[in-house]
Amino acid sequence: MRGPHNIWRLIRTGATLERTGAMGAVLEAFRAPANLRVAARLLGWPFAWLGLKGDPNLPPVTRALTALGPAYIKFGQILSTRPDVVGDELAMQLKVLQDKLPPFPRSVAMRMIKDELDVPVESLFSEFSEPVAAASIAQVHRARLAETDQEVAVKVLRPKIERDFRRDIDAFYFAASVIELLSPASRRLRPTDVITHFEGVVLGELDLRLESSAAAEFAANTAKDAGFQVPKIQWFLSGRQVMTLDWAKGLSANDIAGIDAAGHDRHDLGERVLRLFLQHALRDGYFHADMHQGNLKIAPNGDIIALDFGIMGRLDEYTRRVYAEILFGFIRKDYRRVAEVHFEAGYVPAGQDIDEFARALRSVGEPIFGMDASRISMARLLTYLFEVTERFGMETRTELILLQRTMVVVEGVARSLNPNINIWEVAQPVVEEYIKENIGPKALWRDLTRTARVLARFGPQFPQLAEDLLIRQTSRPLPQPEPTGRRAVGWFTLGAVAAAALIWALGAV
Repeated sequence: MRGPHNIWRLIRTGATLERTGAMGAVLEAFRAPANLRVAARLLGWPFAWLGLKGDPNLPPVTRALTALGPAYIKFGQILSTRPDVVGDELAMQLKVLQDKLPPFPRSVAMRMIKDELDVPVESLFSEFSEPVAAASIAQVHRARLAETDQEVAVKVLRPKIERDFRRDIDAFYFAASVIELLSPASRRLRPTDVITHFEGVVLGELDLRLESSAAAEFAANTAKDAGFQVPKIQWFLSGRQVMTLDWAKGLSANDIAGIDAAGHDRHDLGERVLRLFLQHALRDGYFHADMHQGNLKIAPNGDIIALDFGIMGRLDEYTRRVYAEILFGFIRKDYRRVAEVHFEAGYVPAGQDIDEFARALRSVGEPIFGMDASRISMARLLTYLFEVTERFGMETRTELILLQRTMVVVEGVARSLNPNINIWEVAQPVVEEYIKENIGPKALWRDLTRTARVLARFGPQFPQLAEDLLIRQTSRPLPQPEPTGRRAVGWFTLGAVAAAALIWALGAV
């Protein structure tokens, strides 16, 4: 349905961007060419009086997106994770985009819970509060279980939110196609791919079963992490539109005065939040990708409690090893090794000069290491690193962009708790421990063992695979007999190698 009926929505969007003064900032951030700028102005300027006014106390772009509603707010939040698309300055503005919206009535939430769980709310909860928080996709109620008297948080999706989001996403796709049509140069930013990424993230958040699953996986991974908690999911009270989890008692991480009054050690908290994030990213390859102060609480015993698992990041094992080696190389100021890692991983094209690249990396690392402890920033290092690698032909890697964006947020939290934190001193033992466990002889033996197990699982199929390959080769009409014999010998040799690998694998297992 991505047709002309979306034109009205585009006009309203353009009018709101013009009225709030955001149009120029958006066009500049996307480095829009002249013809696209003209088209955008023609779409917005004559109809500016139809645009939504928004909150004049907000910066222009956040003011416009907040006025346009939940889908635009969420789109802005997700774009804040893509500075490669919108630029660093706009990404920083969007990072603080707030999605506090008017709540919907308690009675509607109770009816949705009854429809989802097929049980009256009164029989499930002895208490069920008015909304305590309302965001773009859902709102949260504080409740008490009727059977156990335990306090829980109940998250309920906004009514008809999926329909509204799908309608706006449809308009976003239409806008992306218009932009690509009017400006072929804009295709380097892959507007349609950006919308597809947005759609995937949002549709995942619109099914609270997926967020419940994310929370449960995160809790399992971090169960042994000292000083860290993830609220337990109440699965029998959760579904597609409802998510119930233990109530997190504690102070918000942005309540510095309250944290001091409670006697918590802010220096320790700042180091712990950074150390935990690095452990989750490197050790588990699964990290909280929206770890700002609003999603963190400090429990009465000093534990850090994580909340809101709608946006999670995942890194495969190979990417984790590459990331750790890059960080370790910078910590040791071994810029040649950092350059080699980029080439080995295929991040930088093989045709580039590795010595030139190493010199460029030195220009990134040395100024940062020359700063005093309070100004050293791993997030700044990653930002500069991506700028350099882009000049050497490195393609955008979304998983690393999300990691970098989260690193910026986590550093901000850590510095708000401990302004004098030394990022490298905190990071070094975490990275060294990962390197020791995952790169070297021990890791090589573990990788070989895993390979052996895979070969062993497929062992019973090897004879049939070899026979099928031989039959296909011998049944093929071949004009020259001599090469046929050579190929047959080749396949026989391959079969012998496969058999030897299987025998070795079974012996290793």
